[in-house]
Amino acid sequence: MSGTEEVILKTKDVSVRVLSLEPEEVLPWHFHSKVADNMFCLSGEILVRLRDPDEQITLRQGQRCEVRQGRVHQVANGGTTSAQYLLVQGVGKYDFNTVNS
Repeated sequence: MSGTEEVILKTKDVSVRVLSLEPEEVLPWHFHSKVADNMFCLSGEILVRLRDPDEQITLRQGQRCEVRQGRVHQVANGGTTSAQYLLVQGVGKYDFNTVNS
């Protein structure tokens, strides 16, 4: 993963991180088999793209969304400035499974 991250808490079942994405930065399509992602936008604009069904959620400062375990998704910076979000993952063993775009 590119961008920057700050680990706030990491246990065998829970991870809490602050991630930063530069303009036009996009993370790969992926899913987690045992954990859900809870994303809270801290600054800028975060795009959460999801599959099955296809949808896109735009998060601005103070907004959040949850991506259930097993759902394929991608996170991107949707704005023209750096964006930052708090990512809370759990409860369960973390994995990052990439899929073809």
